Amino acid sequence: MNIKGFTKTTLLDYPGHIASTIFTGGCNFNCPYCHNGDLVTAHKDMDNITEESILAHIKKRCGIINYICISGGEPTLQPDLISFLQKIKEYPIKIKLDTNGTNPSVIKSAYEKDLIDYIAMDIKNSKDKYALTVDRKININDIEESVDYIKTCGIDYEFRTTVIKEFHTTHDIVSIGEWLNGSKRFFIQQYVESDKQIKQGFHAHSHETLMNFKNHVEPYFESVSIRGVD
Repeated sequence: MNIKGFTKTTLLDYPGHIASTIFTGGCNFNCPYCHNGDLVTAHKDMDNITEESILAHIKKRCGIINYICISGGEPTLQPDLISFLQKIKEYPIKIKLDTNGTNPSVIKSAYEKDLIDYIAMDIKNSKDKYALTVDRKININDIEESVDYIKTCGIDYEFRTTVIKEFHTTHDIVSIGEWLNGSKRFFIQQYVESDKQIKQGFHAHSHETLMNFKNHVEPYFESVSIRGVD
């Protein structure tokens, strides 16, 4: 595994639980506002963290921390992700997978092998603005396949969109709601600038605008929440 970061204790990454978070290096998107930009553009220059050290921590802390988040970067790009998850699952650990949804076959394999317990999938924008937002050519069919699978396979899940003035309008958010109609949870995430971003110069929407977005998409989801606003 190409592991470039490890947070031993977090209250943010696994809903409602104390967890540890593993960050993998490399991504097939180039979202300019990504707050983990170093994991996208500079991961080859970062020190690698061994699987053995991660598993040793899990063994030592199991019973105190029983939740692991696999994030990135994009974890499903890792060719040995499944085997690594199997090693973690030798302990009584619940695993959350963060993903951009571009590799539906990996998501399916992980779930069908009972290796993940929760999925958080980033929805970058409305379909017609996806490639613009991620700064890459994309196969929207793969992303749609992941959405459909996550909605119907039985796993606990959330969809989430980080919203930015330069990329997201009310029309875009409503288009996302129409696309994800019938989904369980949707989080509208406030943009927060980071010194690790791929590019700078973006702006957050006001709290009033976020509430307006929420009101527009609530009919499409069982639950809509705003994340990242005090």
